[in-house]
Amino acid sequence: MSDILLSFRGRVIRAADVAFLRQLITDHPQLSRRALSVRVCQAWNWTQPNGQWRDQVCRSLMLRLHRQGHIELPAPKKRPLNNAIRHRRVRTVMGVDSTPLEGSLRSLAPLEIRLVRRAEGEDLFAQLLRDHHYLGYTRPVGEHLKYLVLAGERPVACLGWGSAPLKLDLRDRFVGAPKASYRHHLPLIAYNTRYLILPWVRVPHLASHLLARIARRIATDWRDRYGHPVVLLESFVDTERFAGTCYRAAHWQCVGRSSGLGTKSKPGARTSIKELWVYPLGRNFRAQLLAP
Repeated sequence: MSDILLSFRGRVIRAADVAFLRQLITDHPQLSRRALSVRVCQAWNWTQPNGQWRDQVCRSLMLRLHRQGHIELPAPKKRPLNNAIRHRRVRTVMGVDSTPLEGSLRSLAPLEIRLVRRAEGEDLFAQLLRDHHYLGYTRPVGEHLKYLVLAGERPVACLGWGSAPLKLDLRDRFVGAPKASYRHHLPLIAYNTRYLILPWVRVPHLASHLLARIARRIATDWRDRYGHPVVLLESFVDTERFAGTCYRAAHWQCVGRSSGLGTKSKPGARTSIKELWVYPLGRNFRAQLLAP
């Protein structure tokens, strides 16, 4: 009989792992939950692609095992404020010139595409999405990049990229394999979480131009930040709001439509129909995703 207790974020947890955790907690009763998670990561050599410990993921794993009764964690030493509420707060950092910006793409040149994660411009990026994107701004978790596009001193667009959703049947069909075959390589897929052209910017071909420029640099930017590239880009387009024109013009592929049932929907609830658009960053992307 299998001794596998659960699979968590791609890691299989067996009875021997639980025994190790119990002994570690017994041997070090003075350690906090965070300190324990670092010890576990060191013992298991559990690292992110950039070499840093997966201690936050490890704490989530230990909390699940604690709640299921497999281990007994020490009481938390600190009870932080509700991060979900704190992370939704976005402060206004500057007034933004909303004078209509019209003309040709050439008239905007030179356009600067600036990486603003943990850098100057990140607060403005959040402010613009909060004020002008229909989904608002949510602080990303996991691997992600933020691009702020400027024409001179004026912001014109924001593009957010994050970790790919875990389960997408449309993607499975496009890759040509079940998700279990490439789940270990999901970090090689980047998901376009937000795309905003500011509402007063009316410049033909700007949106597809920016998608093309991002596609040429994002694999390098991702490797510089996280130690590995990405080989496939994907995005959902809400068909009740958009036609996907800029993705089509940038040579993305539409691989199908959702059923309209969100993953967190109640029985019988409906959501808007969304199209999945993808952009491979090389001809061998399938081989890279399906590699052992």
